[in-house]
This record gives sequence, C-alpha cells and structure tokens, in this order.
Amino acid sequence: MKDAMLQGDTGTGPVLRGRALAVLAFLLAVALLSWVVFGYGYAQAIGQVAARGRADLALASDRLVTGLLRYRATAVLLSDHPVLEALHSGGDVAQAERVLLNGADRTGAILAFYADVEGQVLASSEPQVPGSLTAQPWFARATRGALGAGYGLDPQSGARIYSHAAPAFGPDGRVRGVLVMVVDLEGIEGAWRGSRPSVFFTTAAGRVIVTNRSEMMFWKLDGVKPVNGQGVPQGLETRMVAGYEIWHQSWSDYVPPRALHLTQNLPVIGMMGEALIDVRPARQIAALQAVVVAALCLGFGAVLWTLGARRRALALANTQLEGRVRARTRELEGVNAALRREVVEREDAEDALRRAQADLVQAGKLSALGQMSAGISHELNQPLMAIRQFAENGEAFLNRGKPERAGENLSRIADLAARAARIIKNLRAFAQGESEPMTRVDLLAVIAQAVDLTEARLVADGVTLDWQPPAEDIHVRAGEVRLGQVFVNLINNAADAMAGQPVKHLTLRVETGERLVVQVRDSGPGIADPEKVFEPFYSTKEVGDGMGLGLSISYGLVQSFGGKIRGANVEGGAEFAVELEPWAAGEAD
Repeated sequence: MKDAMLQGDTGTGPVLRGRALAVLAFLLAVALLSWVVFGYGYAQAIGQVAARGRADLALASDRLVTGLLRYRATAVLLSDHPVLEALHSGGDVAQAERVLLNGADRTGAILAFYADVEGQVLASSEPQVPGSLTAQPWFARATRGALGAGYGLDPQSGARIYSHAAPAFGPDGRVRGVLVMVVDLEGIEGAWRGSRPSVFFTTAAGRVIVTNRSEMMFWKLDGVKPVNGQGVPQGLETRMVAGYEIWHQSWSDYVPPRALHLTQNLPVIGMMGEALIDVRPARQIAALQAVVVAALCLGFGAVLWTLGARRRALALANTQLEGRVRARTRELEGVNAALRREVVEREDAEDALRRAQADLVQAGKLSALGQMSAGISHELNQPLMAIRQFAENGEAFLNRGKPERAGENLSRIADLAARAARIIKNLRAFAQGESEPMTRVDLLAVIAQAVDLTEARLVADGVTLDWQPPAEDIHVRAGEVRLGQVFVNLINNAADAMAGQPVKHLTLRVETGERLVVQVRDSGPGIADPEKVFEPFYSTKEVGDGMGLGLSISYGLVQSFGGKIRGANVEGGAEFAVELEPWAAGEAD
C-alpha cells in the first residue's frame, strides 16, 4: 500500500506542476495582451486628444490674431486722416491729438501717435511714447511703405505691448509719416486667462509673451530645458508617443504634469502658438480598456477551467440523458404521426374553405349584377332605341338627297354602338371568374369600369358622383376582376347607405405615395359599428335586402392582394379606404 501511495504521489506531482505552469503562462499572456491593448488604446486616445487640442489652440490663436489685427485696420484707416496730413504743413496739433485719442478710446488701444519718417512724434493721444522709434524694426518697415508690427515691453511701465505701424503717403507717393497703434497684450489675454487648455504664444526667440497661465510669462524655451522669468532652468522631459510629443514637467502646478505639446505657426503676428493638453483622460481610457481586456481574459480562463472540471461529470450525465432521449423519441414519433394526420385533415379543410370562398365571391358578383340588372338593361335599351331612331333619320336624309346629314346620323350610331359594347364588355369581365395570379393592373381603368357598371344605379338613385382621376397612370399589384368587384361592392354599399338621405354625394379619391390609397366617401348616416363592419353576415339592411357578405368578401380580396381595407366614420358620412401595393417599375408583368 505504501508503494501504491508513493506511485500516486509521483503521478499527481507532475500533473499539479503542469497545471501551475499553464496558469502562469496564461497570466503572463494576459499581462502581455493587456499591455499591448493599453499601448494601442493610448495611441488612439492621444489622437482624439490631439484633435480636440488643435481645435482649442486654433480657437485661442484666432482670438489673439483677431484681437490684434483690428488695431492694424484702425491704424490703416487713420493714417491718411486729413487732420494728421495737415501736421506736415503746420496743422492744428491739438485737433490731431483729439483724433488720435478718439481712435484709441474706441478701439481700446493704450496709445496712438503720429510721427514723421525721422521718428519725430508730431501728435500723440498720450504724453508718453515709446523710446527711439527709428530703432524699432516695425517702424523702419512702415517708413519703407509696408505695414509694420512688433511686440515688446513698455519702457515706462514694463507692460507687454504690441505695436501696429501704418505708413501715410504724400502726394508724391512717398512715405512722409507713420501712424502707430499700441496695444496692451494683458488686456487681450485677460478674457481667457486660466481657461483650459494651457496655451502660450512665443516670440521668434522662444520667449513666452502671451499666455493664459501667468506663472509661465516671459519663460524662454531653450531646447528641452525651459528657463523661467528669473533665468532659472526648469525640469522637462519629452518623449514621442504614436508620433506625438509628450512633455513631462514639474515646474508648474497649473500645467498638466504629463501633457501633449501642440504648436501652430502664426506668421501674421510673428508668433508661435503652443498648447499643453492634459493626457490623463487618454491614459484613463487606455487603462480602462486594458482592465476590461484583462478581466474578460481572466473570466474566460476561469470559465474554461470550470468547464474542464465539469467535462467528465457531463460525460456521465450525457450517457444517462441519451437513454432518456431515445425513450422520449419513440413517444414523439407517435405524436408526430398523429400531427401529420391532423395536418392532412386541416389542409383538406382549407381547400374546401377556399372553394367555398371562391363560390361565395362569384355569388357576390351575381348578387351585385342582380342589383344592377335594371339599370344595365336601361343603359343598353337607351342606346338601342337611339340607334333605331338615328337609322330611320339617316334613311330619310338619304331619300331627300342629304348624304352629309345621313353621315352625321351614322357617326352617332357608331358612338352609341361603341357605348353598348363597352357596357357589355365591362359586364362580362365583372361576371367571369378569375383564377389568375396577381399581376400588373391599371387602377384607374378598374375604377372607371366599376363606375360604368354602377352608373345606371347611381343615376336612378339620384346620387352625385365626384370622381376626378389623376393625370398619370397608376398600376398596382392585384387581380383585375377581383379588384373591380371590390370597388363595385363599395359603390353599391355607399348607394344603399345613402337611401332616404336628403343629400346623396359619393366621392372617389386616389392618394399616391409609398402606398396607394383609394378613398370611397358617402354622405350617409355613417357606420353603426365600425369594428364589425367586415364580419360575415353583418348587415344593417332590412331582412331580404342583403346577406351582409359584400364587405366581408371585399376584405378577403384586398388582403389576398397584400393590401388593407378599413372603414371609419367621418364628418358627414362614412369612408372606406383601400390601401394597395404599387407595381414596382422593375418587376416583370
């Protein structure tokens, strides 16, 4: 027994070591995958942060550039003012100073002055002006006929200023004066100081001249070691992540310690716009993605581990289950045979129901024909009597030697014969059975045919018909004969409903769109029970006047076309709407 135990321990040890190594390898793979996901997610998130940061930097840059350029426009407008031009010929200095002071007050400039090309100030809005003008590059540029601009410090107050110089040309086309507008940069940046992100604008020498972080003012970016306003180097490390420059700094509590560095050149004002965008949200998103991936992998590994432990138990349970399944299968086979017999019986019943429905549809047609028989015979008898009369008149005109009058009577006879033929054709088409599948049907022709079949009855009952067919052709998916029966039933039902009403008005409308809708509206008393109107044998007529199957048959026919029919009470009567599927242009007829 001791040997058996030793053998068992010997066999268990390698298994446990193998499982431990597998778990360790899995954990290392999860850690590696999480690190890869973190790096990829960080790179993607950095791109989104950069996009937002560029937009913020562009907005701040536009705000600064726009704020400075409006002073340049004012300098250009004032440079050729008549009062200032008069200074070169002994003009009124006090009046010129009032003009300059008014321009400075309106624009918010701290100083506006006018000087000749030698740098002598002829008029100024303030008693103090910057030092030597000829030493300023922007003033020298203006004396050469171009617009000048530059930044610096006010020698009296030490404030940061930005100067715009606009040349004033004499009658000979040469520059004889320069108008200068001086702007206080602190006033421009005051509106967005402290806002996010950290934005600063540097001169060509790399010195910060405008910023929304006051502690960075006058810093000079010297390589990767910024120098603050007192000339003390500050700690800064840079690294590239996914093609973006990331700064790691510890020299300001109000600047993100880890930030994305973005730049935008602003040649219009001679500065470089720079921004430091906090990348903590990007790192948090990447870390969250890595944690989610690690959690999913660990959860999936735990599931696999549990599934492996349960596999043997499931194998045993599966064997028992297979025995039960075989027994249950035999029972289900018997039930299935009984279901097949029931299906055959149900199919036979459906066939009988379809045959009965077809017979019922045909019976409905014959019933409608019976209701229309008196009017149709009148419609046929009228043209026949007229044909006989015109024939006798034609014979008389021929005997009198008036062939042209006889020809007119023959033309009328032909028109009346065509009318009688059309009535007979519509009657025969309506009465015949239809077993063809759905096809392309001219909707307006079917409605016109139904109107022809019911016209005699409507005239006899004193019903006014309002039917204005659309100008364009409309085709639907249906059966022509069955669709005609639907409209004949609806028109006859409307005429029945309006019996005894003082006003008998029937309106037919076709609405086009995604689906076609034909509206049949009458001026009758309305529907007593709209929810039951399509039920078989439901009727509000007197006993013997109908079986209540017309609307039920119409409901089944419209549904067989894939359409819908509904009835509702409207103001002044009832309305039935038949919704049909349009015939697609690419379908074969």
